Amino acid sequence: MNNKKNNERIIVADDHGIVRMGLIQTIKRFRPDAIVSEVEDFKSLYKVILKEELDLAIMDVNMPNGSIQEAIDYIKIHKPQLKILIFSSQDEELYAMRYLKMGVGGYLSKQSSTAVIETALTAMLRTGRYASDDLKEAMFLESLNGATKNSPFESLSDRELQIANKLAEGLPLKEISNQLNLHSSTISTYKNRLFEKLKIRSVPELVEILRLYNQ
Repeated sequence: MNNKKNNERIIVADDHGIVRMGLIQTIKRFRPDAIVSEVEDFKSLYKVILKEELDLAIMDVNMPNGSIQEAIDYIKIHKPQLKILIFSSQDEELYAMRYLKMGVGGYLSKQSSTAVIETALTAMLRTGRYASDDLKEAMFLESLNGATKNSPFESLSDRELQIANKLAEGLPLKEISNQLNLHSSTISTYKNRLFEKLKIRSVPELVEILRLYNQ
């Protein structure tokens, strides 16, 4: 019975199968005795969390059937001991601090090397906390300055922010161009520019970031 408790139980939640497979293989290399389960959306994550005693949840930010804020709140209410590590392709410099303030234990970039993944895993399972050296530095500077880093939305023009909100509502480019009386290609240019400034690649990411910064 004791032996079972020593087997760390980890859940990997990501809506891309190839990402789950790669991460699980990496975990198994460093923690061969770990029991790893996987889900591809928030709803499935909630079911497994309720059913199983898990030690660590490694979650992507953008998945179907929910939002990361709901997931964090759900875990805090139902399984407060469960450690949470965000595993995301979003820009760490812009977004990691926000997620830590929402109550997660760590943030790990999908661009991380296997050595960094091992460090993050060890830290999360041992202490429930992980931050990269860059993030620690940013947190230290923030504590000195007493001010949060500027919102990434401050770099957007009013027009870009307006279009960002309309994209997040799910409006197609044609509809936005009609509403704003601008050419479709102009809207497309604005969209590309704001995606570049926010360092994102999709509308779901945009929705999550707007929610994150309460835009």
